[in-house]
Amino acid sequence: MGAIGSQTITVVRPLGQRQSAPQAQPGALEALRRLVGLREVKEAIDEILALHRVAARRSAIGLRAEPQTLHMVFRGNPGTGKTTVARHLGTVLREAGVLSRGHLVEAERADLVGEYIGHTAQRTRRLVQRALGGVLFIDEAYALARGGERDFGREAIDTLVKEIEDRRGDLLLVLAGYPREMDAFLASNPGLVSRLPIVLSFRDYCAKELMEITDCLLREREYQLDDAARELLDAGYRALVRDGQTGEANARLARNVVEAAIRRHARRIDRKAGATRQDLLRIQRDDLPPLLGLPAGRPRFSEDWGEAAPR
Repeated sequence: MGAIGSQTITVVRPLGQRQSAPQAQPGALEALRRLVGLREVKEAIDEILALHRVAARRSAIGLRAEPQTLHMVFRGNPGTGKTTVARHLGTVLREAGVLSRGHLVEAERADLVGEYIGHTAQRTRRLVQRALGGVLFIDEAYALARGGERDFGREAIDTLVKEIEDRRGDLLLVLAGYPREMDAFLASNPGLVSRLPIVLSFRDYCAKELMEITDCLLREREYQLDDAARELLDAGYRALVRDGQTGEANARLARNVVEAAIRRHARRIDRKAGATRQDLLRIQRDDLPPLLGLPAGRPRFSEDWGEAAPR
């Protein structure tokens, strides 16, 4: 898909009411752009910011700038950056003048669904109130529709639909979750689909991107891979991607590898008298975890990465 596909981009604030469109500060926007991968997501956000700026220019010369809405669906596997992007997005839109506060309120089914009739609507409205001026991010949103016709989750959905209609000026709702489940959830509720016009897909990371994420995490911690460790880890990532085994972890996989390698490095260096600066910096091949269990208890990494991976 393209950045937005064939959908109409819409923005949360009545743009014509502003005298000017301040540019997003480099800090927040650049931080988002520096995230590894996510090309389509970044393009979508650039289009949203461009729309906001152009709408302000149209308004300044007396052309119409209709109120728009930005509510979104983030569909992707765990560790693909959905929450991170939501956090950056709030700040970027605040600095661009689209949202007044830009904070992120994270929620899940348990935060919205109450125990008796009317309780769910009350809890949902309170959550929306907390999120005003920022981003309300509901993860695994499809769980709201899993309880059947008599489940209070449907009351939460109905309340959300009404609240985002009534508060279009200063609120961004993001519903997030696994791709297949989110598609089924949205297909079951046409009214919800019409109110969340932007659907962004967060794709699994390729091997090159997993290496980039690993390098970023190591730099933050002031470590680096030596050549042998880099070759082995690159082969391991390529083997996992080839076998379709990254969907349960993605960036979390890279983080787990880094943390395990640092622990193993510490054990090795702790036994070494007179360790140099290079010793303290360098992650070697033997520091990489020989076996790393990921969610669902299935081991992914083993000492034969090099033989398993295509060259």
